[in-house]
Amino acid sequence: MTTPDIDPRPLYRDALDWVATLIREVRTEQLPLPTPCTEFDVATLIGHQLAGVRRAATMGNGGSAESVPFVLEGFGDPTSAYLAEASAAMKAWEDDAKLDTTVAAPWGVVPGRAAMWAYLNETLVHGWDLAVATGQSYEAPPEMVTHVLTAATTAIPAETRNFMPFDEVVEARPGAGPTERLANWSGRVSDPWIPALLG
Repeated sequence: MTTPDIDPRPLYRDALDWVATLIREVRTEQLPLPTPCTEFDVATLIGHQLAGVRRAATMGNGGSAESVPFVLEGFGDPTSAYLAEASAAMKAWEDDAKLDTTVAAPWGVVPGRAAMWAYLNETLVHGWDLAVATGQSYEAPPEMVTHVLTAATTAIPAETRNFMPFDEVVEARPGAGPTERLANWSGRVSDPWIPALLG
């Protein structure tokens, strides 16, 4: 998953900042709530988001993403922890050469650029999951998402879902913004989440 003429790192940084604002607004009583990503409630989704950022940093530092647990636990204040992980990830990818160096992603050895695009996609989709689960605004800035949506529709084709860890594409509702459409492309169902927010 990549768009060769676009550096994914500024987009990834902006996506991390967006998710940090969502995590900051999560209330304690919301932690047990379900999310559109059915394997996670809000608490474990945040732990998985933290793990994803640490995995990105680990790859940037030459390690294997799979050395990091799928869900982080015991991290204290989630916003502070997420911001610290985000800072470490961006530092790990400062060197431009790392975009063209192979890294050990969970799905195999791939160019760093491709790994960054994949984790950018995951950050935005799980951000949407967290936002709709906790009643927050679920659209990231469109200029951040449109490039990712274009890349995702090419790299995660609808016809090959049997061979990828994504559910079937969900048809976007009329008027859906780019973040919701990106989530739909990853198999997220807007109902019942979006009508409840629009209600």
